[in-house]
Amino acid sequence: MGSKAAPTIMGALAIAFYSGLGLTAADPHQLNLPEPQSIIAQQIYDQHTMLLWICLAIFIGVFGVMFYSVLKHRKSLEHPAANFHHSTTVEIIWTIIPIFILVAMAYPATKTVIAMKDTSSPDITIKATGYQWKWGYDYLTGEGEGINFLSSLSTPKAQIENAAPKGENYLLEVDNRVVVPVGKKVRVLLTASDVIHAWWVPALGVKQDAIPGFIRDAWFAADRPGTYRGQCAELCGKEHGFMPIVVEAVEPKKYAQWVSEQKTKLAAARMDVNKEFTMDELKVEGEKVYAANCVACHQADGKGISGMFAALDGSKIAVGNRAEHINIVMNGRADTAMAAFKHMSDVQIAAVVTYERNAWGNTAGDLVQPSEINQLRK
Repeated sequence: MGSKAAPTIMGALAIAFYSGLGLTAADPHQLNLPEPQSIIAQQIYDQHTMLLWICLAIFIGVFGVMFYSVLKHRKSLEHPAANFHHSTTVEIIWTIIPIFILVAMAYPATKTVIAMKDTSSPDITIKATGYQWKWGYDYLTGEGEGINFLSSLSTPKAQIENAAPKGENYLLEVDNRVVVPVGKKVRVLLTASDVIHAWWVPALGVKQDAIPGFIRDAWFAADRPGTYRGQCAELCGKEHGFMPIVVEAVEPKKYAQWVSEQKTKLAAARMDVNKEFTMDELKVEGEKVYAANCVACHQADGKGISGMFAALDGSKIAVGNRAEHINIVMNGRADTAMAAFKHMSDVQIAAVVTYERNAWGNTAGDLVQPSEINQLRK
């Protein structure tokens, strides 16, 4: 472990940025970067500390010489004015010294950057897809292969609107966490469905942009069990500040238990496809899906935002042709902010379409069964 020396003023300013994002520990007096929880994060931490000490030494050296010269050679001491030209020797010295300093800084930084890009031989591969404004995760390899889910902000709307006290993890909690085993190398494949996002968990030393149409990757390996929080680090739209990331690192035995539970849920969801739901059941589930995925744009009252996001209350789509309504929810609409939601389960899509057609002032009266969505996928 590297030195945990107290940071300089520059370090304090850097931490103010992290604190503003709510990513530091709960200690309100913390004045340093988040405690590193992976080998890459530790290297970043140590190099950050080393560079601050180098900056401090340069600051003291440069300003020390400057103030000494000013004080000892000032006119009030009747010091004679110097009359000299450039010194080749001095110029060579003040060129060579910075070169050595830069090399000393660049060598470990280059090693760390190369290590950050080495995503070979992972134990687990997870695909993370950025959506406005949530993350979708697919476990591609390892014990959890086949597991997939969406992860959305779970901070209550009352807290966001200042109608309730802020929680401990305000804007940094999600409904579904990324769960990984401790000590395993996790490769994260990153892409996006709409705009550029960025997957950033500072305690694990991982940050990578998610770009539509491209697959980029990063990796991390958590040193110890814990919950590590991050956020989307790209300005991805009006709900940019409501797109957190939560990684929970657990012991291998607990991870195996989580995998088993998730696969049981997925199997149950597949069975639900053939179930005939009542209107009330679909509306209750649909309201939950709408609140998690649609409310940011179309608003809780279905009125949308004038000039930006279409209203659903009274919409020709929401009360008109059902097939067109389902198609827009599943596949989105080109050249608009309406993203595709076909990554949701058949039950979720059926429920949210049914809810939208029978909520607020909409009285279409029909309902969509999951089996209908399942057939449309084929």
